[in-house]
Amino acid sequence: MTDTRERPQNNASGTPRLRRAARFLTLAVGFSVAVVLMMMWLVGAFHRKIDPTAAAHEPSARSVERSVGGTPLVEVRVIRVPQTESAVGTIRAVYETGVASRLLARVVDVHVTAGQRVTKGDALVRLDDDALKARVEQGEAAVASARAARDQAQIEFDRVGRLVEQQSASEIERDRVVSALKIAEAELLRAEQILSEARTILTYAAVQSPLDGMVIDKRVEIGDMVTPGQVLVSLYDPSKMQLVAGVRESLTHRLRVGQTVDVEIDAIQKRCQGTVSEIVPQAETASRTFAVKVTGPCPPGIYTGMFARLLIPLGEREVLVVPGSAIRRVGQLDVVDVVTGKNGDKLQRRIVQLGRSFGDDVQVLAGLRVGEKVAVGASVGSQGDP
Repeated sequence: MTDTRERPQNNASGTPRLRRAARFLTLAVGFSVAVVLMMMWLVGAFHRKIDPTAAAHEPSARSVERSVGGTPLVEVRVIRVPQTESAVGTIRAVYETGVASRLLARVVDVHVTAGQRVTKGDALVRLDDDALKARVEQGEAAVASARAARDQAQIEFDRVGRLVEQQSASEIERDRVVSALKIAEAELLRAEQILSEARTILTYAAVQSPLDGMVIDKRVEIGDMVTPGQVLVSLYDPSKMQLVAGVRESLTHRLRVGQTVDVEIDAIQKRCQGTVSEIVPQAETASRTFAVKVTGPCPPGIYTGMFARLLIPLGEREVLVVPGSAIRRVGQLDVVDVVTGKNGDKLQRRIVQLGRSFGDDVQVLAGLRVGEKVAVGASVGSQGDP
């Protein structure tokens, strides 16, 4: 027979689990309802709505019209301006060099500092030259010795020559003195060349400027030991600068050597003209750009390494403009007073989006159409609404 006493125990144990599940479900539903109500409150579902028809009657919702009166008017017009594409680049010197040492020696004096102007031949750095001076003195002594030996060989050659004429010396004796004279002359020439080399090397101890320019940086100090090929001072010629810009391959065909182009230098906020001096016939693999070099007159304040833009001409484009005196600044908005009405006797305030300035005119990107008339007389940047 089946034991029926176990059933009450099973029902008793199932009841708490059902109660816990019911409580969890109730909490979940309550939390969800609270979240939904909070989101509806945040979006303004419980706020009083404004009647759309009433908003039209509010004074702030209407554009106020004023009479033209004697206000000067001007027509919105279209002008043609050059269209350009910019390519970024770096200002570099046409003539830039690093003056290096030709000796293994110690620095005993440095005559220049960064930013100092120098002329060709000015002393930049002096190296220890005691050993070089000793070599020059040795060479001078060797030359004196070789010259004395040559003079003695010449005397012997002349004496034997007279004896040969008197038939008192043999041909073998004459050949001997001729050979001795040639050897003495060769030794003198070798000694003179050694002396010349020693004097030339001595000049390497006084490092001089190879051009008229400006010192970029000195890279040694007194007491440093320098090696052959080590750069001591960097120089450049500030009177001959160039812009090296990377131009996209699709725009390179618009440039040619000798063409006059505009260059913008952001640091000094100036634009100058230059001449395309070189177009490197090889593109950079990563950027697919060609290096274009532009040289020309440079304004004061230009230094190597500065950022600049090359403006590539692309033709002309039409631009909608109004006089700058027609623009008024109200808070953060640019507005103009436009002529409206059937008889053109009303002025209505209108917000516009502005672009670049072209002399006294300002480009209008949005808000006006060609042929419309606007009031003039307010200066650009005036604050407030009179």
